[in-house]
Amino acid sequence: MTEEGNGFRKIIYLSFPPEACGRPVVCNLALLFNLSFNILKADISPRHEGTLTLELTGREENYHKGVSYLKENGVKIIPASQKVARDEDACMHCGLCTSLCRTKALSVDLASRMVVFDAEKCSACGMCTRVCPVRAMVVDTDDNDLG
Repeated sequence: MTEEGNGFRKIIYLSFPPEACGRPVVCNLALLFNLSFNILKADISPRHEGTLTLELTGREENYHKGVSYLKENGVKIIPASQKVARDEDACMHCGLCTSLCRTKALSVDLASRMVVFDAEKCSACGMCTRVCPVRAMVVDTDDNDLG
């Protein structure tokens, strides 16, 4: 994450209760708080509950105001980086995950030949968990800890 003018960037995971679905809360982040958003992943359940992985960019102060706005509207929020973890003991540093990581959260350190995981860049897409031969990458799907 960097802060250079409007360069503050954060990937967050949102959980919408049924009463928040159908309202333009995400759109209002742009209108009310001058934040740009990129939807990385979205899902709506049959009960109209929704989850969204969102990349927000703008001024850091506007980001915090926008997050407060979301919480006031019943949206639960956690950083996406808390949704994915790596079991350091299980990882054999084969590098297979790096080829599918669009955000470059997983990369190979050329000097050590080890796979490096930068959780701040992670969008929690889950692609790494699908290809890891030893299941070292894990996505936490328990939304009970959302705050």
